[in-house]
Amino acid sequence: MATPPLRRVLLALALCAAGACFAAPRQPVASRSSARGSCSELIPRFQLHARTRTREFRVPRRAAPSSSSPFSRRQLLQSLTDFLPLLPGAWFVYLFSRLPKQYIAASGDPSASSGTGAESWGLWTKDPGPRGVRLSSYPRLKETKQAPAGWTFDEADWWLEEHGLIMEQPEPLPPGKYEVTGDREVTTTLTVFPKDSEGKQKWELANGAKLFDVTHLPCRSARYRGAACSAGAARNEDFPVRPGAMMPAVAGCEKQDHAVLFVLNSQ
Repeated sequence: MATPPLRRVLLALALCAAGACFAAPRQPVASRSSARGSCSELIPRFQLHARTRTREFRVPRRAAPSSSSPFSRRQLLQSLTDFLPLLPGAWFVYLFSRLPKQYIAASGDPSASSGTGAESWGLWTKDPGPRGVRLSSYPRLKETKQAPAGWTFDEADWWLEEHGLIMEQPEPLPPGKYEVTGDREVTTTLTVFPKDSEGKQKWELANGAKLFDVTHLPCRSARYRGAACSAGAARNEDFPVRPGAMMPAVAGCEKQDHAVLFVLNSQ
């Protein structure tokens, strides 16, 4: 580290006082006065040197930056450079916020914005696909009535998805407001009203959105019911189902297709 000018002056004066004034051989009074004079002559030189060095080390003042000055542009570029590392994290947070937290199984006219019949809709609080059972494993499922994921199988009332997996039944859809999307262009609010005196339940989409607009087309699902309905009658060659297509019929079963809506938030 460089020695500051003031410290150099003090150091030089101390050396001068210790060496030239006191360490010199004793001389007559006149000679000692002359020696003291030699130290006094050094002081103005060091003061001048200190002022010169101070001017050399003085930081020049900068004019206030204007919008067109290079300094402002450098600041802007530096700010952008500092912000760039944050973009991947922000993008990840955004994508995470768009992940579905729940799934609604909705039946009805795809072109409708409101209607009744929500009492037959369902809600999966977990993705039912990975928890499903393949048709080839149906004999084991029929015997145990218990899927590996822990849900109970009802042979007279069961669900299939687009890859031919037997799914757990969804829960009844509670009344409330749901932020729903089909993971395409439209995201809107679905309002599910409480049941009326006859047990009917109304639903309504905000902003004129249609049920088709908030349907995730690659996800297909259907409910199969009936006393003689058996998942053993489902054919593997009918799967997978094309996005947006109807689910295949199963002999001996009453089928009801359901659209799948992604739920981002609910209240």
